Parts: sequence; C-alpha cells; structure tokens
Amino acid sequence: MSYRARVKFCGITRAEDARIAADLGVDAIGLVFVPRSPRCVSTRTAAEICSALPPLIQIVGLFMDADAATVQATLDAVPLDLLQFHGTETPEFCDSFRRSHVKALAMGDGVDVEYAAKRYARARGVLLDAHRSGEQGGTGMRFDWSEIPPRLAPRIILAGGLGPDNVAQAIRQVRPYAVDVSSGIETAPGIKCPRRMQLFMNEVDRASRDQGRD
Repeated sequence: MSYRARVKFCGITRAEDARIAADLGVDAIGLVFVPRSPRCVSTRTAAEICSALPPLIQIVGLFMDADAATVQATLDAVPLDLLQFHGTETPEFCDSFRRSHVKALAMGDGVDVEYAAKRYARARGVLLDAHRSGEQGGTGMRFDWSEIPPRLAPRIILAGGLGPDNVAQAIRQVRPYAVDVSSGIETAPGIKCPRRMQLFMNEVDRASRDQGRD
C-alpha cells in the first residue's frame, strides 16, 4: 500500500501564502487564534485567507486555553474544518463543539503519549510538539522522536522543529499520519517563504516514495 504523510502548513497569516501552499499540494493550513502569538490572526483576516483557498484544503483553527465563547465566536466567523487545542483543555471541552478536533501535546519530561491518546480518544489525531512553557507551537524546537510509540503513528501529527532539512528523516523514522510545519518554512514569524515551502513538499514526497518502496 502506498504511503504519503499528509502536510499542514501552520501559522498562515497572509492569503498569498495560503494560495502558494494550495498550489504546492498542501493538505491543510493552520490559522492561529492565540492572542499572544506573533502568528495570531483576526477573524476578519482568517476569513479572507479562507476565501482565497480552493476546495478540499482543510482549514484548522488553533486555540490555547480559550473559553468556549471565544472558540464558538471564531467558528461563527471563520469556516474552520478542524479545531486544534494546545492548552490544558479537557476531553469534554474539546468534544463540546460541532467540529472534529486534534489535541496537541507538548513533549516535555514525563509526558505519557499512550495515556494522552487514550484520554483524548475522540480526537481525530494527537499532535506532538516540542515543549516550551506557555507557547502553542512554532518554536522551532525539536523533541526526541524515539519517544513516540510506533503503534500510535497512524494517529500522530508530528510537529516541532521540522523543516526541509529534516522532514524526510522524520517521516522515515516515525511514519506519522501527518507532519506540521510553521517556523521551518518562514523568513519571519507568520511570513512564509515560497522556496522553503516548495523544498518542504519536495522532501515529504521523496520520503513518502522511499517508504512506499520498503
């Protein structure tokens, strides 16, 4: 069976970057709704970005310990397909919206991925990111991929320090369902580099072809 890791470009802040991502064949884009993030977008900007996308590109909204009213107001204003929660949200909170969701885990000391995957059993996937206290991703940090239980790979969205230089290695080692990149394809926070986006997609395709031959 052929294998291709899905790709999400996160922290999109400009419609032109979203269009380039779509042209390159990205599967999803991520819009950040965390006020302290340098990649945070307003609902108006987010809606403009969404309107620039062709059909069948999944639009993911990223939140971190937002209250239910804030999440719902964003859903009312922006056509999000998937919610991504990066804080201390409970499974009940994540399940309370009429959208599929992903739960992110910061891979610090003592994180039990198996336990978290069971606790958030209704999540469509578990996103694993490097740990930096109080941040929701896009740190450019990497964690030890050997900490990922192989049997969970089909549910794993791998993030944290990925870029064109190491994404192929990550795919070969982990075989995740998807890879998620933000700072690794940027020239500045929220400003994507077309060349790095292209290189990233090239490396994903190359690694996926290699895996398909195994």
